[in-house]
Amino acid sequence: MATYIMLLNYTDQGIRNVKDSPNRSDAAKALAQKLGGEFKQIYLTLGTYDLVVVLELPDDAAAAKFALTTGALGNIRTTTLKAFNEAEYRDIIAALP
Repeated sequence: MATYIMLLNYTDQGIRNVKDSPNRSDAAKALAQKLGGEFKQIYLTLGTYDLVVVLELPDDAAAAKFALTTGALGNIRTTTLKAFNEAEYRDIIAALP
C-alpha cells in the first residue's frame, strides 16, 4: 500500500459551504475505502494550505482517481505527494550508485 499526502485548499465554493466540510470528509473516507485504501489522518492547518490529508491507496492510479473525484466536486483543489516511509527511504538511499 502506498502513502500519499494531499495538500488541500478550499475553493470559493468550498469555503462558502465550509460547515459541510466534515460531511465531505466522511464521503472522502468512504471513497478511499472504495478504492481499496484508507484515510489515515486529516488536519485543519494554518498557512498556505487549509487541510492536509494522509491516506494509503493501492497505487498511483487509485490516488489519481481519488484526487480527480474529490476535486471534481468543486470544493477543494489538491496537491498530491507520494510519500515513502523510513524503511523505503533507507532502501532508496542504500541503492544509490
